[in-house]
Amino acid sequence: MKVLITGTTQGIGKSIAELFLEKGHNVIGIDRLEKSIKHPNYIHYVCDIRDYDKLPKIEDVNVLINNAGTQNEADIDINLKGAINITEHYITPNIQSVLMIGSASAHTGAEFPEYAASKGGLLSYTKNVAMRIAEYGATCNSLDPGGVLTDLNKPVIENKECWNEIMELTPLKRWATPEEIADWAYFLTVTNKFCTAQNILVDGGEAAKFKFVWAE
Repeated sequence: MKVLITGTTQGIGKSIAELFLEKGHNVIGIDRLEKSIKHPNYIHYVCDIRDYDKLPKIEDVNVLINNAGTQNEADIDINLKGAINITEHYITPNIQSVLMIGSASAHTGAEFPEYAASKGGLLSYTKNVAMRIAEYGATCNSLDPGGVLTDLNKPVIENKECWNEIMELTPLKRWATPEEIADWAYFLTVTNKFCTAQNILVDGGEAAKFKFVWAE
């Protein structure tokens, strides 16, 4: 299949791209940074997803994964509007699956204001796209991770006090690796054929944690 993934130079996007390549697919990456993947079945475009008119010409995309995102840098324009630009530009009757890489913050609001809002917007947009591409027999879901061990999160990962506090809030007492999120992405876009218009929360149980209080 022809797989288009945004934000493939590092972190989750790079792991997703590498997994699809390992599985034998043709992968096209779009990122503001130069490529960090060397593979005969990988093509890389340096491009800002905010610039709709300069998006590269790519035909017959089968799987589209909107992963590119930022934190505290034009979050609405990049995380939300950028994903809309990419999706509206590349979905055709050849599409089989669209995946938005969202965030647990979209469910809880526990992030910087514009970041949480941008990811929250993806939840609704996911359902909008799912309804429109259902006529092609295609699916659209969002994958909403909690904490992931990426360079972007190093400020809290490497801060012992912050990390201990985060682990107190996380029932599984760890964060996901980028490779684990890539496995979810592959499942939702390739293995899955019937789940659509859903927002899949993968956060180690953080959002579900509660304390039940009752009188004796």
